[in-house]
Amino acid sequence: MIVRLLAFILMLLALWLPLVGVIHWLVTDQNTVSIIVMALLFVEFLCLLHWWSRHVYGTPSLLQQYGLVWTRQNAKDLVEGLGIGAISLLSLFLLQGILGWISWQPLSLGLIQIGLEGLMVALGVALGEELIFRGWLLDELQRDYRLTTALWASSLAFAVLHYIKPFEQMLQSAPQFFGLVLLGLTLVWAKRSTSNKQSLAAQGRLGLPIGLHAGLVWGYYIINVGELVDYSGRVPEWVTGIDRNPLAGGIGVLFLGVLALCMRRRCQQLKRQDRRHAAD
Repeated sequence: MIVRLLAFILMLLALWLPLVGVIHWLVTDQNTVSIIVMALLFVEFLCLLHWWSRHVYGTPSLLQQYGLVWTRQNAKDLVEGLGIGAISLLSLFLLQGILGWISWQPLSLGLIQIGLEGLMVALGVALGEELIFRGWLLDELQRDYRLTTALWASSLAFAVLHYIKPFEQMLQSAPQFFGLVLLGLTLVWAKRSTSNKQSLAAQGRLGLPIGLHAGLVWGYYIINVGELVDYSGRVPEWVTGIDRNPLAGGIGVLFLGVLALCMRRRCQQLKRQDRRHAAD
Protein backbone atom coordinates (compact mmCIF):
# COMPACT_ATOMS: atom_id res chain seq x y z
CA MET A 1 0.00 0.00 0.00
CA ILE A 2 2.80 2.43 0.90
CA VAL A 3 4.44 1.70 -2.45
CA ARG A 4 1.19 2.52 -4.27
CA LEU A 5 0.73 5.79 -2.38
CA LEU A 6 4.33 6.87 -2.92
CA ALA A 7 4.20 5.97 -6.59
CA PHE A 8 1.04 8.02 -7.11
CA ILE A 9 2.37 11.02 -5.18
CA LEU A 10 5.77 10.98 -6.92
CA MET A 11 4.13 10.79 -10.34
CA LEU A 12 1.86 13.70 -9.44
CA LEU A 13 4.77 15.81 -8.20
CA ALA A 14 6.83 14.98 -11.29
CA LEU A 15 4.05 16.39 -13.45
CA TRP A 16 3.28 19.37 -11.21
CA LEU A 17 6.57 20.82 -9.93
CA PRO A 18 8.11 21.78 -13.31
CA LEU A 19 4.99 23.75 -14.20
CA VAL A 20 5.00 25.42 -10.76
CA GLY A 21 8.49 26.74 -11.50
CA VAL A 22 7.32 28.17 -14.82
CA ILE A 23 4.29 29.82 -13.21
CA HIS A 24 6.44 31.44 -10.49
CA TRP A 25 8.71 32.77 -13.23
CA LEU A 26 5.86 34.20 -15.33
CA VAL A 27 3.47 35.50 -12.61
CA THR A 28 4.57 37.98 -9.94
CA ASP A 29 1.44 38.28 -7.77
CA GLN A 30 1.67 35.60 -5.05
CA ASN A 31 -2.09 35.28 -4.55
CA THR A 32 -2.56 34.64 -8.25
CA VAL A 33 0.31 32.15 -8.19
CA SER A 34 -1.29 30.25 -5.30
CA ILE A 35 -4.65 30.02 -7.08
CA ILE A 36 -3.11 28.86 -10.37
CA VAL A 37 -0.77 26.24 -8.89
CA MET A 38 -3.50 24.71 -6.67
CA ALA A 39 -5.98 24.60 -9.58
CA LEU A 40 -3.29 23.01 -11.73
CA LEU A 41 -2.53 20.45 -9.02
CA PHE A 42 -6.19 19.41 -8.85
CA VAL A 43 -6.54 19.11 -12.64
CA GLU A 44 -3.39 16.99 -12.83
CA PHE A 45 -4.67 14.87 -9.92
CA LEU A 46 -7.87 14.12 -11.86
CA CYS A 47 -5.95 13.26 -15.02
CA LEU A 48 -3.53 11.01 -13.16
CA LEU A 49 -6.43 9.40 -11.31
CA HIS A 50 -8.05 8.51 -14.65
CA TRP A 51 -4.81 6.86 -15.80
CA TRP A 52 -4.40 5.16 -12.39
CA SER A 53 -7.90 3.71 -12.58
CA ARG A 54 -7.27 2.06 -15.94
CA HIS A 55 -3.68 0.87 -15.56
CA VAL A 56 -3.46 -0.05 -11.87
CA TYR A 57 -6.97 -1.29 -11.04
CA GLY A 58 -8.31 -1.97 -14.52
CA THR A 59 -11.50 0.04 -14.08
CA PRO A 60 -12.86 2.87 -16.27
CA SER A 61 -13.11 5.26 -13.31
CA LEU A 62 -12.68 5.14 -9.55
CA LEU A 63 -14.88 8.18 -8.91
CA GLN A 64 -17.99 6.05 -8.39
CA GLN A 65 -16.16 3.83 -5.92
CA TYR A 66 -15.02 6.96 -4.07
CA GLY A 67 -18.66 8.03 -3.73
CA LEU A 68 -18.72 10.81 -6.32
CA VAL A 69 -21.88 9.55 -7.99
CA TRP A 70 -24.30 11.78 -9.87
CA THR A 71 -27.57 10.79 -8.22
CA ARG A 72 -30.50 12.64 -6.70
CA GLN A 73 -29.71 11.16 -3.28
CA ASN A 74 -26.12 12.42 -3.42
CA ALA A 75 -27.42 15.89 -4.32
CA LYS A 76 -29.80 15.74 -1.34
CA ASP A 77 -26.88 14.69 0.87
CA LEU A 78 -24.87 17.69 -0.35
CA VAL A 79 -27.67 20.16 0.40
CA GLU A 80 -28.25 18.56 3.81
CA GLY A 81 -24.55 18.77 4.64
CA LEU A 82 -24.37 22.37 3.45
CA GLY A 83 -27.22 23.30 5.78
CA ILE A 84 -25.79 21.40 8.75
CA GLY A 85 -22.36 22.96 8.30
CA ALA A 86 -23.56 26.53 7.85
CA ILE A 87 -26.07 26.33 10.73
CA SER A 88 -23.47 24.78 13.02
CA LEU A 89 -21.01 27.57 12.28
CA LEU A 90 -23.67 30.25 12.74
CA SER A 91 -24.78 28.65 16.03
CA LEU A 92 -21.18 28.78 17.27
CA PHE A 93 -21.01 32.54 16.73
CA LEU A 94 -24.54 33.14 18.04
CA LEU A 95 -23.58 31.45 21.32
CA GLN A 96 -20.46 33.59 21.57
CA GLY A 97 -22.61 36.66 21.01
CA ILE A 98 -25.03 35.61 23.78
CA LEU A 99 -22.08 35.07 26.14
CA GLY A 100 -20.73 38.50 25.29
CA TRP A 101 -17.52 37.22 23.73
CA ILE A 102 -18.24 38.91 20.39
CA SER A 103 -20.36 41.79 19.15
CA TRP A 104 -22.17 41.76 15.83
CA GLN A 105 -21.38 44.50 13.32
CA PRO A 106 -23.84 46.14 10.90
CA LEU A 107 -24.54 44.24 7.70
CA SER A 108 -22.72 45.62 4.66
CA LEU A 109 -24.35 46.18 1.27
CA GLY A 110 -21.94 43.73 -0.32
CA LEU A 111 -22.95 40.82 1.92
CA ILE A 112 -24.93 39.08 -0.86
CA GLN A 113 -21.90 39.21 -3.15
CA ILE A 114 -19.67 37.94 -0.34
CA GLY A 115 -22.13 35.12 0.31
CA LEU A 116 -22.16 34.03 -3.34
CA GLU A 117 -18.39 34.26 -3.62
CA GLY A 118 -18.02 32.33 -0.38
CA LEU A 119 -20.35 29.59 -1.60
CA MET A 120 -18.33 29.09 -4.79
CA VAL A 121 -15.04 29.06 -2.89
CA ALA A 122 -16.43 26.68 -0.26
CA LEU A 123 -17.80 24.21 -2.80
CA GLY A 124 -14.52 24.25 -4.74
CA VAL A 125 -12.39 23.68 -1.64
CA ALA A 126 -14.72 20.98 -0.31
CA LEU A 127 -14.94 19.11 -3.62
CA GLY A 128 -11.16 19.07 -4.03
CA GLU A 129 -10.29 18.07 -0.47
CA GLU A 130 -13.06 15.49 -0.12
CA LEU A 131 -12.18 13.80 -3.40
CA ILE A 132 -8.54 13.60 -2.32
CA PHE A 133 -8.86 12.71 1.37
CA ARG A 134 -12.24 10.99 1.75
CA GLY A 135 -12.06 9.63 -1.80
CA TRP A 136 -8.65 8.59 -3.12
CA LEU A 137 -6.63 8.39 0.12
CA LEU A 138 -9.33 6.71 2.22
CA ASP A 139 -9.96 4.15 -0.53
CA GLU A 140 -6.26 3.31 -0.85
CA LEU A 141 -5.95 2.87 2.92
CA GLN A 142 -9.08 0.73 3.20
CA ARG A 143 -7.73 -1.69 0.60
CA ASP A 144 -5.00 -2.87 3.00
CA TYR A 145 -5.97 -1.78 6.52
CA ARG A 146 -8.90 -2.03 8.88
CA LEU A 147 -11.58 0.65 8.70
CA THR A 148 -10.50 2.16 12.03
CA THR A 149 -6.87 2.40 10.92
CA ALA A 150 -7.92 4.00 7.63
CA LEU A 151 -10.15 6.44 9.53
CA TRP A 152 -7.34 7.73 11.74
CA ALA A 153 -4.60 7.62 9.11
CA SER A 154 -6.61 9.64 6.59
CA SER A 155 -7.65 12.16 9.26
CA LEU A 156 -4.07 12.65 10.46
CA ALA A 157 -2.86 13.05 6.87
CA PHE A 158 -5.64 15.60 6.27
CA ALA A 159 -4.39 17.65 9.24
CA VAL A 160 -0.67 17.31 8.52
CA LEU A 161 -0.95 18.29 4.85
CA HIS A 162 -2.61 21.56 5.85
CA TYR A 163 0.80 22.57 7.21
CA ILE A 164 2.60 22.63 3.87
CA LYS A 165 3.36 26.32 4.17
CA PRO A 166 6.21 28.63 5.31
CA PHE A 167 7.57 27.81 8.79
CA GLU A 168 6.26 31.01 10.41
CA GLN A 169 2.74 30.28 9.17
CA MET A 170 3.07 26.70 10.38
CA LEU A 171 3.82 27.91 13.91
CA GLN A 172 1.00 30.45 13.78
CA SER A 173 -1.57 27.84 12.73
CA ALA A 174 -0.25 25.02 14.96
CA PRO A 175 -3.12 25.32 17.52
CA GLN A 176 -5.67 24.23 14.91
CA PHE A 177 -4.05 20.79 14.41
CA PHE A 178 -6.39 18.95 16.82
CA GLY A 179 -9.38 20.68 15.25
CA LEU A 180 -8.27 19.56 11.77
CA VAL A 181 -7.92 15.95 12.93
CA LEU A 182 -11.38 16.11 14.48
CA LEU A 183 -12.78 17.58 11.27
CA GLY A 184 -11.19 14.76 9.29
CA LEU A 185 -12.82 12.16 11.56
CA THR A 186 -16.17 13.92 11.26
CA LEU A 187 -16.06 13.90 7.47
CA VAL A 188 -15.13 10.20 7.27
CA TRP A 189 -18.03 9.31 9.58
CA ALA A 190 -20.30 11.51 7.49
CA LYS A 191 -19.33 9.60 4.36
CA ARG A 192 -19.69 6.18 6.00
CA SER A 193 -23.12 7.13 7.34
CA THR A 194 -24.36 7.09 3.72
CA SER A 195 -22.88 3.71 2.81
CA ASN A 196 -25.08 1.44 0.75
CA LYS A 197 -23.77 -2.05 0.07
CA GLN A 198 -26.15 -2.38 -2.89
CA SER A 199 -25.01 0.80 -4.65
CA LEU A 200 -21.98 1.70 -6.74
CA ALA A 201 -20.70 3.79 -3.83
CA ALA A 202 -20.51 0.93 -1.34
CA GLN A 203 -18.05 2.87 0.83
CA GLY A 204 -20.44 5.78 1.18
CA ARG A 205 -21.33 8.82 -0.89
CA LEU A 206 -19.27 12.02 -0.97
CA GLY A 207 -22.28 14.34 -1.14
CA LEU A 208 -22.71 14.67 2.63
CA PRO A 209 -19.03 15.29 3.51
CA ILE A 210 -18.65 17.73 0.61
CA GLY A 211 -21.74 19.64 1.77
CA LEU A 212 -20.73 19.55 5.43
CA HIS A 213 -17.20 20.74 4.66
CA ALA A 214 -18.48 23.44 2.31
CA GLY A 215 -21.08 24.64 4.84
CA LEU A 216 -18.44 25.19 7.51
CA VAL A 217 -16.11 27.01 5.10
CA TRP A 218 -18.99 29.07 3.68
CA GLY A 219 -20.23 30.22 7.07
CA TYR A 220 -16.74 31.19 8.21
CA TYR A 221 -16.05 32.98 4.91
CA ILE A 222 -19.17 35.15 5.24
CA ILE A 223 -18.45 36.08 8.85
CA ASN A 224 -14.72 36.64 8.35
CA VAL A 225 -14.65 38.39 4.96
CA GLY A 226 -17.88 40.25 5.72
CA GLU A 227 -16.36 41.45 9.02
CA LEU A 228 -19.60 40.65 10.83
CA VAL A 229 -18.15 40.16 14.32
CA ASP A 230 -15.75 41.94 16.63
CA TYR A 231 -14.17 40.12 19.57
CA SER A 232 -14.67 41.71 22.98
CA GLY A 233 -11.57 40.24 24.61
CA ARG A 234 -13.53 39.09 27.69
CA VAL A 235 -12.07 35.60 27.41
CA PRO A 236 -8.63 34.41 26.29
CA GLU A 237 -7.98 33.96 22.59
CA TRP A 238 -7.53 30.21 23.03
CA VAL A 239 -11.21 30.01 24.00
CA THR A 240 -12.69 31.84 21.00
CA GLY A 241 -9.97 30.85 18.52
CA ILE A 242 -6.38 31.92 18.07
CA ASP A 243 -6.05 34.34 15.16
CA ARG A 244 -9.87 34.29 14.93
CA ASN A 245 -9.84 30.70 13.72
CA PRO A 246 -12.63 28.62 15.36
CA LEU A 247 -10.62 25.41 14.81
CA ALA A 248 -7.90 26.87 17.04
CA GLY A 249 -10.22 27.64 19.97
CA GLY A 250 -11.85 25.66 22.72
CA ILE A 251 -15.43 26.65 21.85
CA GLY A 252 -14.89 25.75 18.19
CA VAL A 253 -13.43 22.35 19.02
CA LEU A 254 -16.36 21.74 21.41
CA PHE A 255 -18.91 22.46 18.68
CA LEU A 256 -16.97 20.34 16.19
CA GLY A 257 -16.84 17.54 18.76
CA VAL A 258 -20.64 17.58 19.02
CA LEU A 259 -20.88 17.48 15.23
CA ALA A 260 -18.39 14.57 15.14
CA LEU A 261 -20.44 12.62 17.67
CA CYS A 262 -23.59 13.17 15.61
CA MET A 263 -21.91 11.87 12.45
CA ARG A 264 -20.43 8.91 14.34
CA ARG A 265 -23.85 8.08 15.75
CA ARG A 266 -25.38 8.17 12.25
CA CYS A 267 -22.64 5.81 11.10
CA GLN A 268 -23.29 3.41 13.98
CA GLN A 269 -27.04 3.47 13.32
CA LEU A 270 -26.40 2.46 9.72
CA LYS A 271 -24.25 -0.45 10.89
CA ARG A 272 -27.03 -1.63 13.23
CA GLN A 273 -29.54 -1.44 10.37
CA ASP A 274 -27.22 -3.50 8.15
CA ARG A 275 -26.92 -6.16 10.87
CA ARG A 276 -30.70 -6.35 11.26
CA HIS A 277 -31.19 -6.69 7.52
CA ALA A 278 -28.50 -9.38 7.37
CA ALA A 279 -30.22 -11.26 10.21
CA ASP A 280 -33.57 -11.09 8.41
